[in-house]
Amino acid sequence: MEHKVLDTQQPSFKVQNLSASYGALVAVRDVSLSIEGGSRVGIFGHNGSGKSSLLKCLVGGVKSVNGGVTFGDAPIQPNLVHLNVRLGIGVVPQSRNVFPSLTVERCLLIAGMRANNVDCSEVYEILPLLKERRRQRSGLMSGGEQQMVAIGMSLMTRPKALLLDEPTAGLSPVAARNALECLKKVNERMGTTIVIVEQNILTTLEMVERAVVLRSGEVVFDGNSSDLARKEDLWSHF
Repeated sequence: MEHKVLDTQQPSFKVQNLSASYGALVAVRDVSLSIEGGSRVGIFGHNGSGKSSLLKCLVGGVKSVNGGVTFGDAPIQPNLVHLNVRLGIGVVPQSRNVFPSLTVERCLLIAGMRANNVDCSEVYEILPLLKERRRQRSGLMSGGEQQMVAIGMSLMTRPKALLLDEPTAGLSPVAARNALECLKKVNERMGTTIVIVEQNILTTLEMVERAVVLRSGEVVFDGNSSDLARKEDLWSHF
């Protein structure tokens, strides 16, 4: 796989001895890793492996944690997502969170208010479908098209990093591949760090550069996505 030069001006995530729990359930166990600015990273694992919990920890979405996460020089504060996103972290949850009664363009403009961004042109350039459908109500769009709206809304906040929780869930194979290709384009054109949790493993491995696999909250693989894809015992890591 050909690797691009990483955007060293983008802040990186550093995870140090991180554990996260929900009551008696430990979801993440003593994880340490770094995510370089401008990279594309996939986090994989079966249901209950801790992958979504690790993603949430990157933006402070889990209250009970030990260890720490930093984004650039700033600590990520547990249970304070609304403050942590101001560091330049965009989040696209699995629920997509579009405004179904509003047009695509209105959804984008509302999302851009936090960053005082009223210019949709860059988003339209990267996601031309949204320009074509800008006057359509987002609730009347297909699941794949709504996912594009959700990504576009996050981009309107001008994030340095974009965290996505299973963005291809419920999409057709074609729509899933289109969504992942759009994320690759966002990374390459804007330098935005992409961290994506997915169960659509083989297709996502083609888009990301690095793969992190969790099992029972622990990292069991961390390396080049192409190396993982070529392994004859690929599925033994899950």
